[in-house]
Amino acid sequence: MSSKITIIGAGSVGSTIAYTLAHDEIASEIVLIDINKEKVEGEVMDIEQGTCFRSPVSLVAGDYADAKDSDIVIITSGIARKPGQTRKPGQTRIELTQTNVNILKSITPQIVKEAPDAKYIIVSNPVDIMTYVFTKISGLPENQIMGSGTILDTARLRYGLSEHFKVAQGNIHAYVFGEHGDTSFIPWTGAYISGLSTDEYYEEMKAHGKDVKPLDKEAMLEYVQKSGGKVIAKKGATFYAVSATVCQLVGLILAASDSLATVSSMLHGEYGIEDVCLSTLTLVGPNGIQGKVQMRMNKEEVALLKKSADALKEVIAQIEL
Repeated sequence: MSSKITIIGAGSVGSTIAYTLAHDEIASEIVLIDINKEKVEGEVMDIEQGTCFRSPVSLVAGDYADAKDSDIVIITSGIARKPGQTRKPGQTRIELTQTNVNILKSITPQIVKEAPDAKYIIVSNPVDIMTYVFTKISGLPENQIMGSGTILDTARLRYGLSEHFKVAQGNIHAYVFGEHGDTSFIPWTGAYISGLSTDEYYEEMKAHGKDVKPLDKEAMLEYVQKSGGKVIAKKGATFYAVSATVCQLVGLILAASDSLATVSSMLHGEYGIEDVCLSTLTLVGPNGIQGKVQMRMNKEEVALLKKSADALKEVIAQIEL
């Protein structure tokens, strides 16, 4: 597949994305950019020395000018979440958010100048705020911009359901909506395992004599929301799963047809929500974002989505764009 992908930020997430793209043969040219020149040169050298096992690929430790004609730009720059750091609303979170917003504000004009036609994937946290800021300041059409949103949360949910029901993840269609954070939620109305609701699937497996337990939906949401913090507490950072989900999103953008994914993007009245970026089912493909698919949700779930939007708007109101 002939494609040029630029990654801004050579930290754990950015470099793991570069490594995964290099070995999955998704890209023919990868540009890695970071303010720490030696770090990015070392990452590129390490990755490219293992590329003899795939078709030829160009890896460049570059500057913004090297991003010219990129098909996709992935932005991972920012201050990482640290072990023990909470994600609750408050001054500390606002300060951290403003720091990352300021980094994005310095990056945006430089990269957009060189790659105005690229599809942009925002990965930097808090991803919904960063996606909103980039959408507002970049001057690019909204279809070219998406945040990684709750794709990782959705992957965690499907893994959790797979483990609970002992069924392959490919049979599970369930999603996490809202903020990539504390106000995320699972719209169980739209959660299915091979065409059955989770409650129906439980009853069906019980009828087949399977050793299954009723699903604790609140515990499953807690598992999804707390997984990142637990990984950070144990190993200092999360980067394998998020990199896998971002590379999956890259594949969707480079595919021949559209797919559905829970990316973060601007809402314009869907579910009664305006002027905020968060994740719902979104049509994504070679032309970027093609619109939201409004999944069936009950009143309580729509209210949870609005609550998530309000929490994000509260943060947006306190930062300097």
